[in-house]
Amino acid sequence: MDYGFKKKLEPNNGDWAVQASGLVKTFGSFRAVDHVDLNVRAGMIYGVLGPNGAGKTTTIRMLATLLRPDAGSATIFGHDVVKESQIVRQLIGVTGQYASVDESLSATENLIIFSRLLGLGRAEARKKAGELLEEFGLTEAAKRPLKNFSGGMRRRLDLAASLIAQPPLLFLDEPTTGLDPRTRAQMWDTIRRLVKTGSTVLLTTQYLEEADQLADRIAVIDRGKVAAEGTVDELKASVGSSSLQLRVQNPDDAVVARNTIEKVLGIQLLVSQQEAEKMTAPITNVDVVTDVLNALREKGVHLAEISVQKPTLDEVFLTITGHGVQEDESSSPSESQKAKVASV
Repeated sequence: MDYGFKKKLEPNNGDWAVQASGLVKTFGSFRAVDHVDLNVRAGMIYGVLGPNGAGKTTTIRMLATLLRPDAGSATIFGHDVVKESQIVRQLIGVTGQYASVDESLSATENLIIFSRLLGLGRAEARKKAGELLEEFGLTEAAKRPLKNFSGGMRRRLDLAASLIAQPPLLFLDEPTTGLDPRTRAQMWDTIRRLVKTGSTVLLTTQYLEEADQLADRIAVIDRGKVAAEGTVDELKASVGSSSLQLRVQNPDDAVVARNTIEKVLGIQLLVSQQEAEKMTAPITNVDVVTDVLNALREKGVHLAEISVQKPTLDEVFLTITGHGVQEDESSSPSESQKAKVASV
């Protein structure tokens, strides 16, 4: 099988890594993906954010030629995923939610086998394995059986395997699922380095912080549809203004503080039920913070804390979809269930 090592395959239509229009995929009576449109420019990290069962993995599988769309079309660097699937496969790498490595073998043996399957000779495969192990910080564990690897080490090895062919486009389907915060941060650094060296990354995630930290643009997908799309700042701006959050030093001043702030801003404050001294007010102009502080000072109210917060991605998702991103989609099949159906 020739994966383009002898003759480097150059992607066409270099401005766009992914262009998808009206993608549809059904499993029986369930529509997992419902007319999804995606446009991903080359050289960026593009995040697809949504809860379990939203249709993220099914979308990735169609773009990666692993599932045939029931309707719609998609191209990878200008090549049709259905009509030119062999070419598309030379241009992409795919890392799924679960490691595809063989736990009975060492890290080095796994990478050599993957390299040989992709057409490299013995010497070149061993060299490539060594380079990737060093890149992903696995050199010291290179000969250790994978059954002794941590979850984070397995994920890094799985990502390394997907980069053997140095694909221009990398699909990462929830790459940090199940990882501890430290290992997740290490994976984020690795993903950023990939883009700096010329790759394009399409990342699916249900972690709001991950999308916020990594993605240049985000598509919010829910129940098989793209509910919103844009940069992080654009999505946050779409749900409204920033918020002024403060806490008075003396709880006895809470009522005076609340009345004063409501008078200055002309709105009704949100007050914590557990702590009456904590208050939150939506603001459209941060300049009003000075007016609030001056009014409180005149009333003799002292503050323990004050901050101005932009909307979070959690608030964005809740506003757009009506529920949180971590909410279970109990009424629809899970992505793993759909994957099993698709493989039958």
